Amino acid sequence: MSHYNLPMLLRFICLVLLSLSVVANSNTFEDFLSNIRQLATEQGVSKATVDKAFFQLTPNLDILSSDRSQAEFSQNFWSYLGKRVSQYRLDNGYDTLKQNRSLLNKTYKQYGVPAHVLVSFLGLESNYGNNTGSHSLVRSLATLAFDPRRSDFFTSELIALLKLIDDGKVPLEATGSWAGAMGAVQFMPSNVIAYGVDADNDGKIDLWNDQADILASAANFLERLGWNRGEKWGREVTLTESFNYENVGLNTQKQLDEWQALGVRRANGSSLPKSRMGASLILPMGYKGPAFLVYQNFRSILGWNHSTLYALAIGHLADRLSGGGALLATPIDEPLLKRDDVVAIQQTLSLLGYDAGEADGIAGPKTRAAAKNFQRDIGMIADGYVGYELFQRLQ
Repeated sequence: MSHYNLPMLLRFICLVLLSLSVVANSNTFEDFLSNIRQLATEQGVSKATVDKAFFQLTPNLDILSSDRSQAEFSQNFWSYLGKRVSQYRLDNGYDTLKQNRSLLNKTYKQYGVPAHVLVSFLGLESNYGNNTGSHSLVRSLATLAFDPRRSDFFTSELIALLKLIDDGKVPLEATGSWAGAMGAVQFMPSNVIAYGVDADNDGKIDLWNDQADILASAANFLERLGWNRGEKWGREVTLTESFNYENVGLNTQKQLDEWQALGVRRANGSSLPKSRMGASLILPMGYKGPAFLVYQNFRSILGWNHSTLYALAIGHLADRLSGGGALLATPIDEPLLKRDDVVAIQQTLSLLGYDAGEADGIAGPKTRAAAKNFQRDIGMIADGYVGYELFQRLQ
């Protein structure tokens, strides 16, 4: 049997899909650009800017390959954290803190977001500005906007980018991720418009090279997302043997003294602080894994990126950069699930009468709720964790 070159095959598939969309909509890429040109000028973008941006512009099929490809394996908490809170990232984080101490202090005074938190975002988003992407932002967003799958979203982002270029905030030749995110904090164009800060008043929002703009923009975004000055994002905790796992999840919020009464302790076993601060309990790997009480600032991180694993990694990296130690929980050596395995879990749960939502291979809130109900009904610990143990029980 012959072996296909996967990148070439993906390019061919994307070309076919693009061709089908053209037939279905009776539009060529040039027709599409004409429509965008009209929309952009109607929203105040100058004709000269649009002409320069769209001059000899062609779609990038590699972008569509990236958009349609999915990782074979889903990541669990420990595999995710190990890749993102590495010694390399810690060392570079310490250097970034030292090099920008004065600027970080100034940013904290204005926005209330601590230095170690901002540097943590820089570390995860772009490896401290070293990996900001090399794709033309105009070409990437035009390609994705032309693709019918998420055309509305990327069309609005393309027009937002054209506005930024027209206003002189972002250069025409700016590069970023294949999905159109830019700079050290990987903002989409609409986020640059909404939250970007020209901290040094030079007329630009330089998220690639200007540390003042980068840090102020990130801090402004987090403040607008509800970051509470002087509060932690959360903490690692441990649970007593009698703990009721029905209380797990972001939808349940209790004060710290209530969690104490329910059997939640600090990771070292000591009592929680005496406080009425609201918190939720999350178990990223179920009852066998680590446990965290998370506060409002954790929810602010989720506003930046909806992934619970991302938010935990941001929080833990920030703690380490501020002098905290490694997690006390013992890592679990659990087989990683393939996306197809998660799809099978979702399909099986739905067939059994537990609505797991779309079988997309992503264990979102609906899938976790279905898993929790199934676990409860068959006598498992109902923690809602979509992992290897649940996969085995559903076989």
